Amino acid sequence: MLTSDQVKKWAKECGADIVGVASMDRFEGAPKQMDPRYIFPDAKAMIVLGFRILRGTLRGIEEGTFYVSYAGMGYAGINHVQQPMALWELCKRIEDEGWEAVPIPNNFPWTNTDSSGQNPEATGKMREAFSRPVSPDKPAPDVFVHMRIAAFAAGLGEIGYSKMFISPQFGPRQRLAAVLTDAPLDPDPLYSGPPLCDRCMACARECSGGAISMEKTVKVTVAGRELEWGEIDYQKCSRYFCGASKAHNPFMTSKEDEEGFNQPVGAAQRYKVGPTYDYGRALEGASGCIRACMVHLEERGKLQNTFHNRFRKRKPWKLE
Repeated sequence: MLTSDQVKKWAKECGADIVGVASMDRFEGAPKQMDPRYIFPDAKAMIVLGFRILRGTLRGIEEGTFYVSYAGMGYAGINHVQQPMALWELCKRIEDEGWEAVPIPNNFPWTNTDSSGQNPEATGKMREAFSRPVSPDKPAPDVFVHMRIAAFAAGLGEIGYSKMFISPQFGPRQRLAAVLTDAPLDPDPLYSGPPLCDRCMACARECSGGAISMEKTVKVTVAGRELEWGEIDYQKCSRYFCGASKAHNPFMTSKEDEEGFNQPVGAAQRYKVGPTYDYGRALEGASGCIRACMVHLEERGKLQNTFHNRFRKRKPWKLE
């Protein structure tokens, strides 16, 4: 008999740092276009895996001297190398036991859900002329799984004011992936440990694009619990994450560079300013939602992954 403990043990052997199990009823009320039960109607459980972002990958951006580590290894490398390898291996082990396993990597470049920022409320609105349902009772391909809500439903932690997922182990420093299976696995309880996000608003204050509202919030109910986070301007988030702030992008050296960020979302030359490190475009280094949040959580002694030295020793740099 395949058990949740066995699956979680396998997941960590395959490379996950944290792992939890959610029952499928916890997704009741999800927008149709974001409901994982339409991907695998016979699924009994979702296994959610978290892969830590090494604190050291953020060091170069914190100092303003080295960008490839976070963009390449803390972002793209996890999404496109580490996660797929772990998912393949874990799914093989589950299917060797006679249970089907659907891998869901954290890479949604082509989905019918307008998750790119053109829908500010991110409620699962369909993108026009992208795809169409194969029958009236189904959503259109591809369904978009909200990984942070999945991680909450699997008991791995909470969603902070920035809408980033926060775990007691790593704070905002993880990327998430999932597996749907028809194996009857016991779910983990929802997170009930000490609150992690204290609404300090450092994420909003230090976001280089001011993309996180200090006043407006969004509320959703998941598995009977009300979750609330700051309203996000996804257009700003997408642009400034890629380096739209002149004060936070040392690669912006000309007027043409600056004008590149005025391209409409989805344009062929989208934000082609400075190096992109192949897939990785994280030139801003998540200054508010990851770095500022992590600094605050570490200062309060909230995280299990601890270090001999504090992360922020010098005043954050800012270009004139």
